[in-house]
Parts: sequence; C-alpha cells; structure tokens
Amino acid sequence: MVELGVQVGVVIGGGNLFRGAGLAEAGMNRVVGDHMGMLATVMNGLAMRDALHRAYVNARVMSAIPLKGVCDDYNWADAISQLRQGRVVIFSAGTGNPFFTTDSAACLRGIEIEADVVLKATKVDGVFTADPVANPDAELYDTLSYNTVLEKELKVMDLAAFTLARDHKMPIRVFNMNKPGALRRVVMGETEGTLISDAD
Repeated sequence: MVELGVQVGVVIGGGNLFRGAGLAEAGMNRVVGDHMGMLATVMNGLAMRDALHRAYVNARVMSAIPLKGVCDDYNWADAISQLRQGRVVIFSAGTGNPFFTTDSAACLRGIEIEADVVLKATKVDGVFTADPVANPDAELYDTLSYNTVLEKELKVMDLAAFTLARDHKMPIRVFNMNKPGALRRVVMGETEGTLISDAD
C-alpha cells in the first residue's frame, strides 16, 4: 500500500492476548481489564512494527497511554507528519480510556488524521442482510447509508464507534481481511466489501 502512495494508519487490537470485556465477565474489574487490553494492543503494535521493519517498511508505534522508551506518545499532529513522510503509523492503546473499543479508536483516529476512509477488516466479505455464517442465504450489501445500518440494526461495529463515524461523515469500508487481494482492491478503489457513507 505504501508503494502505491497511500498513507497508512493502522489501529491494532489486542484480542488475541486480552479482551477487557472478557476479563470483566470473568470477575476482573472492567477498568483493570481494559487497561490490560490496551497494553495488549501495544504489544501487538510492537510486533507489527518489527515485521514491517524486517520488510523494509518504515513504521512508528504511537500509544494513547504514555510508555516512554517503548513507543511514541500519540499526538495527532505528529501522526499526520509521520504519514506525510511515508511512514506507516500504528495506533495502539485504543483511545487511552476504558470502556471504548478498538472500533471507537479506529473511527476517532481516522477523524483526527482526516483519513479518506476507515477500513474495517473482518472475517466475512462485508455487511450482510443476516449473519452469513448462520444463514447461507444472507445477501451482501455493496453500499449502505449510516441511517440504513441503524434502522436495520445491522452489526457493523459498536454503536459508540458507528455514531462517531456518522456524526463526522467518515466513510467505513468493511471487507474480508482473509480474502486474497482484497486490501489492494479496496485501496485501488475497486468494488470490494461494503461501503457505508452518508449517501442514501
């Protein structure tokens, strides 16, 4: 993507290590669990940066919670500067606050850095009329408006994140991260997944 001249910001999750909500269900204090989840995203961010560096791609990790000597503190102006220099910026530690999901962080960072679109990589091909895993007859939407998603109660992302995107007219493209070539097709503007915007 960087070779195509695209500025790339990545909001990374930590669910493979810890999920704050899951830890809370197991009896842990939710705030503590969310803090552990945020730290898990930093660990994943460091791993991603290392993988990118080994592929000769310049990348920086920014954390919403200060971790001196480990990664940079998040600052929107610095993030934009790094993106303009062709570096991949990996946003970690979510929003820096408990009770907010990685989806909320993705929409927030996208708005702050004035991204063209938020790309939500999932395990399915986009947004469907029903759960495609449970219902093989579910149909894929090519495009949707924010209002249609809300009216039909379609599962795209949590309500706080989705409302933030809607209020700031930030388009969301949902696509299958496991589908070969999908990310490149999205970046090249080809039809892939589902585009959600304010267009009716």
